[in-house]
This record gives sequence, C-alpha cells and structure tokens, in this order.
Amino acid sequence: MNLKGIHHLTAVTANVRENYAFYTSVLGLRLVKRSVNQDDVSAYHLFYSGDKVGSPGNDLTFFDWNVPREQRGTQSIIRTGLRVSGADAVQWWHEWLTEKKVDHEAPQEIDGRNTILFEDFEGQRLAIIGDNAASDPHQAWEKSVVPSACQILGQGPIILSVPDLHNTDRVLTNVLNMRQVRSYSLPDRQTDRVYVYEMGDGGARAELHIAVQPDLKPARSGAGSVHHVAFRTPTFEEYHQWTERLKQFRIPNSGEVDRFWFRSLYFREPNGILFEIATDEPGFGIDEPLESLGESVVLPPFLEAHRATIVANLKPLK
Repeated sequence: MNLKGIHHLTAVTANVRENYAFYTSVLGLRLVKRSVNQDDVSAYHLFYSGDKVGSPGNDLTFFDWNVPREQRGTQSIIRTGLRVSGADAVQWWHEWLTEKKVDHEAPQEIDGRNTILFEDFEGQRLAIIGDNAASDPHQAWEKSVVPSACQILGQGPIILSVPDLHNTDRVLTNVLNMRQVRSYSLPDRQTDRVYVYEMGDGGARAELHIAVQPDLKPARSGAGSVHHVAFRTPTFEEYHQWTERLKQFRIPNSGEVDRFWFRSLYFREPNGILFEIATDEPGFGIDEPLESLGESVVLPPFLEAHRATIVANLKPLK
C-alpha cells in the first residue's frame, strides 16, 4: 500500500472575494468546483486548480470563515509548494509577481530546487517550485492569465512544522509507508532542520517536508492558515484498505466519508495536524460538464433539498 502523492490542500480565507480574485487573476488557477463546506454549509468551499479539469494533485481549496488572522507557530502546515515546469517558468513567475505587486523573494535554491517564496494577501505561505521531474499529464487551461508553459502543475512539496519528530516519523513511516530520504536547513532559520519524506514514485508532487521547531509556540488557526493536507489513493479498494490499516494501528479517525467527488478518511498525526486520505475517483466531472466547471454552486446530493437556503446565504464572488 503506497499513497501516490498530494491529493489536495485545504486552507482558510476570511475574504472570499479577494481570495477568488487572487487565485484566478494572479495565480491563474481555474475555479473547478464552487460548493460549500459539507460540515458547515454557511461557508463556501472553493476548489482551484492549475489543471483544466481539476485532476487529483492540482487542487488548492479554501473554506470561507469569518475568523481573525492565523497566529503562526508549530504544530501546523507552514508552506504550500506550487510546482511549475522548470527554470524558465520560475523566472516568468518572478517577473509576473513583481508586475502584480505581490511581495516575494528572488528565486533561490532550496533543497536543490529553484524556488520563489511568497504570500497571498492574508499571509498564506506559498512557494513556486521549479520541477523538472516527470509528472502526471497536465491539461492546460486555455483561459488562464498564465501562459500554458508556465501554469501551475499541482501542489508539492508541503511543509509542516512540529516540535518533535519522533512520533510523527513513526506514523509517516510505519503507518503511511512514507520514506525519509534526506534533510536540509530552512533558509530563514538555519538551525531548523527539515526532513523530507516521499511517497509513491517520489518527486516534489509526492513529498512531505517536516521542519522540527521545538522553540516555537503552537500555531492558532485563522485566515491564512492551512486546515489540512490530503494524500492520494487511486481506488476505492485501496481506500477501504487504508481504513482497516488505521484501525489496526488504533489511530482515531473519522471513518469513511463520502464527499461525492472523492471519498475521504481523516485523522490527526501525533502533533495534531489534520491529514486526509482521498480517492482519485470519481472526480469533478461527475455532476457538471467539464467546460462549465465552477460557474455555478454545486452541492452533493444530500444537500440538494436545502439548495435555496444555502445559496441565499452565500456571498457573491465578484
């Protein structure tokens, strides 16, 4: 049993209109699913993708919650990598972010990859990662403001901060079958070591980076924070096997949850960071045409009876 890589990452925004503008008009992502948090229908759940059809591994999603800014610290996900096709694409992004007046650092080599560190308008920590490795096929979105050769190919690596590595390492290696392959120092905190774990075939799309930061206070979630990271499992059969595996290791979990576009299984690693295992299938095309993804509010079947009330309470995106 091997996870294939990053499935999606879900973060928090307190300004959904500015969030929509930034991720579509600056990062060039497509809104591939306009829905609601299935556990809190008062909040949007927006799915953005660098891929035209929202393939697994491409989806950066947001809950819209009216909350104060995140208080940064450990026991949290601290940066999301956004992969592009190599050095030329990284340079394009440096010039584009400058033109759009997005605060960012100059390209630098981090863990052997050409990288631009930057933040969105709420302090969501992001990175453009030059990735020359083989990847899943990418279906460029022809309406993106970003040229097809420079479009974001998906997430990864994802960086977590923990005060102690020992128990997290045991879950990653013994339960999730990840492999610790190398380490490096954080560029802005050279004394903090980052340990790289890979899954599946490896590469940036299938890496989890763990920064050990025992001197930091625990983070407090809020706007600009990450809610959880999800890992890919290709089939329903393997998904059921992961459910049984968590039971065997006596790891408390959500049980199997049908999100309609994929199936989910949630649990927390020992430092309290929320993980999800999500299926590749059936995908976002199950309930609306691919050419019109994200243009209207789409609800899973069990919420359809409440559509009028739910939609009436949602804010306009533009």
